[in-house]
Amino acid sequence: MECLATFDTTHMALLFEKACRARGLSARIVPVPRELSASCGLACTYPCENEETVEEICREKKVEVAGFHHL
Repeated sequence: MECLATFDTTHMALLFEKACRARGLSARIVPVPRELSASCGLACTYPCENEETVEEICREKKVEVAGFHHL
C-alpha cells in the first residue's frame, strides 16, 4: 500500500519531500490523483509503514499538509 500527502501550496510539497529525504525516507512528488481533487496540485507519496515518522517530521518542520491518504 502507498500513502499520499496532499498540500495547498507547492512550497509545502517541496518542504515535505526534502524533510522526509533528509531523514532517509522515500518520498516523491506526484500530481494529485483526480479522485482526490479536480484542481491541479502536488502531492507526495511515502511508504505507509513510516506514517508516524512522517507526521512527526511535519510537526517538527511545520509542514502544512492538506490531507493524508491511503491508496
